[in-house]
Amino acid sequence: MKTNTLKTNLRQYTMMLMLVIIIIFFQVLTGGRLLLPMNVNNLVNQNAYVVILAVGMLICILTGGNIDLSVGSVVCLVSAFAGQMIIVMKWNPYLSILLCLLIGALLGVWQGFWIAYIKIPAFIVTLSGMLVFRGLALLILNGLTLAPFPDAFKQFSTGSFLSGVGKVPLMGMELNPVSLISGVLIVVVYWAYTLLTRASKKRKGYQVEGTLPLLVKLAIISLVVIGFFYILSKWRGVPSVLIIIGLLLLVYSYLTTNTVMGRHIYAIGGNEKAARLSGVKTNKLIFLAYVNMGFLAGLAGLAFAGRVDSAYPGAGQSFELDAIGACYVGGASAYGGVGTVGGALVGALIFGILNNGMSLMGINSNLQQVVKGLVLLGAVAFDVVGKMNIASGFRLGRKIKPTIVIGK
Repeated sequence: MKTNTLKTNLRQYTMMLMLVIIIIFFQVLTGGRLLLPMNVNNLVNQNAYVVILAVGMLICILTGGNIDLSVGSVVCLVSAFAGQMIIVMKWNPYLSILLCLLIGALLGVWQGFWIAYIKIPAFIVTLSGMLVFRGLALLILNGLTLAPFPDAFKQFSTGSFLSGVGKVPLMGMELNPVSLISGVLIVVVYWAYTLLTRASKKRKGYQVEGTLPLLVKLAIISLVVIGFFYILSKWRGVPSVLIIIGLLLLVYSYLTTNTVMGRHIYAIGGNEKAARLSGVKTNKLIFLAYVNMGFLAGLAGLAFAGRVDSAYPGAGQSFELDAIGACYVGGASAYGGVGTVGGALVGALIFGILNNGMSLMGINSNLQQVVKGLVLLGAVAFDVVGKMNIASGFRLGRKIKPTIVIGK
């Protein structure tokens, strides 16, 4: 079955095209500084926490448009625990990392219980958590900043993968071979996975994307990936935190698109009552969504603490807004049930490049907040207006075929 490929691709890749336009815009206005190898490396390290939080926030939003306002405070609290364990008490960094992740998950258990089983609105529970967790962090830190962290702890957030390899002469330049090989391997795996998945769907009689649009998409993504890793190879290679982000994206993409749990999460966001009547364990999945959010907020807290090399009382301020904004800008619906992990990544990159690009241009930080707010409003308005157009089309008897997203 063939569809209007142009309309489908425009709808699916609008934000990706916007990301490319933003990159070109700031690359020109900053005189080429945006894509300098050192700046690209810094972009990855600076925005790692946003991507991690956005992935967890997406799962919460998919369950019905619910958001978690406490993630910034969880970041602060977990980083405070890390500072106490590693800097003050001199505990083993690796053991401390595991304990901090467990603490983050337990904070998610606390909130998930009230939301899923006691049926207190997520907004109220997470607003309470924002205040409680921030207060606990301030008590633990006692108003002080704990620094510095040992290198073994910072390696996960500011180090480079296989940094001992160094650079070698390639193509007349000093390049990191690990970065180049990583980029090529990712492209090969992506091509193989995409083509095999398409062939499997075609055999089962599912609707698949046209061959030409698919090849164009694969070619563009491949060029972007190889170009990205080529730029990284000119500096310090692949940042360690990028490996963590890549694994998270793979795991959660597979979870949301290829598992029964993923389909059930989307079903809850589409219609919770209907999903429950169909046998979906809605309370359990909503509970797990917030446990997962707590765990990922803990991971983001560790990544952020390692990057700034300290645990301080102001850590995590407004992080929840960055995560929520990344999800909505990346295509998640404000009503739940629609959104992708890849979209959350694109949204996080848009916010990260906006921040970095405007900073390179010397734009006032207050004006930066105005721009980010308008971008967020525009993304949500795009979603709402699109739904209104579909609804009006049905009322007028037009032959409009709305896209039903199941697991994507």
